[in-house]
Amino acid sequence: MNLLNSNDFWQFACNLYSKGDMQTRLLDYQNQLGKNVNLCLLLYYLDSLNLAINQTQLNKLEQSISEFDKLALKPLRATRAYLKANQAEITDYAAIRKALLGAELKLEKQQQIILIDEVNSMNLTPCATPNNSDKYLS
Repeated sequence: MNLLNSNDFWQFACNLYSKGDMQTRLLDYQNQLGKNVNLCLLLYYLDSLNLAINQTQLNKLEQSISEFDKLALKPLRATRAYLKANQAEITDYAAIRKALLGAELKLEKQQQIILIDEVNSMNLTPCATPNNSDKYLS
């Protein structure tokens, strides 16, 4: 298998995220089911490349990002939510929000790099009709 490129994945993810109700659906997976948006996007990306993962590989992908999610992304999201709820008392809220969104986007991209590095260490199975997200979302 040729190695996957994190920039190609980023472009795919940005494109997919912006289509139709995909953003809402992915955020529902995150907020209601506790799923990771970048992992969902990666699974859709692998589907588009006709590559299937097994449950053990999916577990490894989840493990590869769990610490980064817990220590970097989730605290930043919690900070943004707190500031949004209290924006009337926050001086220069708009500028702070913009800076935090920029930082979160950079962290999301870093998490995607972690996922691609992990995928590139695996032997994925070519498959005409993979449905990787079902393994994660069910």
